[in-house]
Amino acid sequence: MLPAMGSTSFPLRPCRRRAWLPARRAHVTCRAGHRLRRAQAPPHDVTLPQTVRTFLLFPLSVIGRPGRQRPPLHPAPEVVGNAGGGGAWAGGAGREGSAPVKGPLGARSEPSTAASLQALQASRTPLPRPSPSPGKRVKTARQPKAGFMASAKKAVLGPLVGAVDQGTSSTRFLVFNSKTAELLSHHQVEIKQEFPREGWVEQDPKEILQSVYECIEKTCEKLGQLNIDISNIKAIGVSNQRETTVVWDKLTGEPLYNAVAAPVSPGPSDPAAVVPSGSSVPAAGASSVWLDLRTQSTVESLSKRIPGNNNFVKSKTGLPLSTYFSAVKLRWLLDNVRKVQKAVEEDRALFGTIDSWLIWSLTGGASGGVHCTDVTNASRTMLFNIHSLEWDKELCEFFEIPMKILPNVRSSSEIYGLMKISHSPKAGALEGVPISGCLGDQSAALVGQMCFQDGQAKNTYGTGCFLLCNTGRKCVFSEHGLLTTVAYKLGRDKPVYYALEGSVAIAGAVIRWLRDNLGIIKSSEEIEKLAKEVGTSYGCYFVPAFSGLYAPYWEPSARGIICGLTQFTNKCHIAFAALEAVCFQTREILDAMNRDCGIPLSHLQVDGGMTNNKILMQLQADILYIPVVKPSMPETTALGAAMAAGAAEGVGVWSLEPEDLSAVTMERFEPQINAEESEIRYSTWKKAVMKSMGWVTTQSSESGMP
Repeated sequence: MLPAMGSTSFPLRPCRRRAWLPARRAHVTCRAGHRLRRAQAPPHDVTLPQTVRTFLLFPLSVIGRPGRQRPPLHPAPEVVGNAGGGGAWAGGAGREGSAPVKGPLGARSEPSTAASLQALQASRTPLPRPSPSPGKRVKTARQPKAGFMASAKKAVLGPLVGAVDQGTSSTRFLVFNSKTAELLSHHQVEIKQEFPREGWVEQDPKEILQSVYECIEKTCEKLGQLNIDISNIKAIGVSNQRETTVVWDKLTGEPLYNAVAAPVSPGPSDPAAVVPSGSSVPAAGASSVWLDLRTQSTVESLSKRIPGNNNFVKSKTGLPLSTYFSAVKLRWLLDNVRKVQKAVEEDRALFGTIDSWLIWSLTGGASGGVHCTDVTNASRTMLFNIHSLEWDKELCEFFEIPMKILPNVRSSSEIYGLMKISHSPKAGALEGVPISGCLGDQSAALVGQMCFQDGQAKNTYGTGCFLLCNTGRKCVFSEHGLLTTVAYKLGRDKPVYYALEGSVAIAGAVIRWLRDNLGIIKSSEEIEKLAKEVGTSYGCYFVPAFSGLYAPYWEPSARGIICGLTQFTNKCHIAFAALEAVCFQTREILDAMNRDCGIPLSHLQVDGGMTNNKILMQLQADILYIPVVKPSMPETTALGAAMAAGAAEGVGVWSLEPEDLSAVTMERFEPQINAEESEIRYSTWKKAVMKSMGWVTTQSSESGMP
């Protein structure tokens, strides 16, 4: 374990290889392994950021090979990007003669090449240049000289893997080096949401598809500017918002109705998760999709048909009957949209979640597109038997959904079809590349966090929160309000793994609400500054149950409240209480998960845009009273999709074997309060939650007909 880092400054100096090294010894070794003499430090120091606390190099035993000894690591300062663009510090270079250090994934990393440095610099937000003022220390990313850049363009990269990361508020296409897991380039496009009436949220499937085309085209352009040959892209993976429902005409390729939005899946693909440089909370855009409760009356009608002592829906699917999942949205479309009804009668209709719509379209659409989904997305429809891994006839009959419109179910890692893009010459350069990975966004994040062992858990913080715990090859049915779902199946002949999942409906969305609805803050990043000013909520508690409470309560009658107010309370206390609300909701899910699994977590792995908020992460450690660890690679959702695609049979450019999974650099937050104080604050929160329930007595204003 590396020692805790404060504001220690490491004077750096250049070597002949253009690397910056700590001037500590008479002889030092650069990242390329050259032993050099000590030289005079450059005019500007690079100061470690105050907010960075401790970095751990997790041994392989944490990831899946207990007892295996790793070669010693000899750290040298190295800038590692994060979602906020602020950079971080991590160990990395070995001394001359030492064993090479394995990269975060895949094969052993070669010494840092010029091309990878150039690509990484191009894909990250530039850091401020040093101030000309003498003696002033500024965190900076040094730029290579012209000669170095020229040599960089000649460097050859290994096989590359692309990932389409389609979220509720944006779409991105990212390209990774399969040997080092380095993010080389990406492009993001925001997508709109439509509000045809109160309580309804929809999206245009054609706009979503067009955003994918645009992201692929722009990313290919950026790779070309970096002189990276896009013919090195050997596979493409897809991760997606999960429960959003689409029905389209298989003869024309036209959607028959807008996509009925699902609850937010806050992967790093969303602006809610990938925020502007320096921002620590979601951008505007995604929180409102939680409010689509048009299917509430459908759920109430269906629930009356389930015998009280025989909930066969949950026993087959692991899911409660809820507006959350695709089956009730599809049932609503069949009941209320004539175009959908007619297409089904004429055998023209196809149903799918966003992954199915994209894969069908990208592999040819009406001209031979592949209609499929993977087990993780299928398990969120409420039509899929998670034991037999097939569409369930009894469930389809219960929901009165024709099985002929359902996609074929495949594993999460296999070749589904080849890219066929003809409308754009630039994007069309990827024509013929296999689409070979598909995971719902939260499963993709679980894979990207390398939670491959029983009991490992991750929490993704964005517009909402999703906490998944790997339960291995056995289904664990929750008695405390959690969902049982398919975690992944990484190969046609590989075993299926399951997970327990808890969903926090409103996480980063509460920050957006404070900004857009109350005007307490003008920009999202102000929330951290306000909370830091007071350092406490002063007895104020905020329950953001804007559209009911999800896990572990599943209480649609709840609504948001702010309680414990006094004359002393100000906007800073409310801001602090909003951040605490995210942490308290996460603890409720984690407590339920611990009771179901029987083994308390020793630490929580986190990702998503909100993890850039240091106050939030410290609060989370305090309230959970366990360490919170954050990976230096923030793009875990896209990374998981890329891993699945690159590892597919017939592609084979990304190894998922335990011996090829190596040390991961983490930022660690330790609890800083005592256990008694943590329990008092949590018990007061529970009182506030009880007061939020029972506010809604009718759903008439939140459902209706088109």
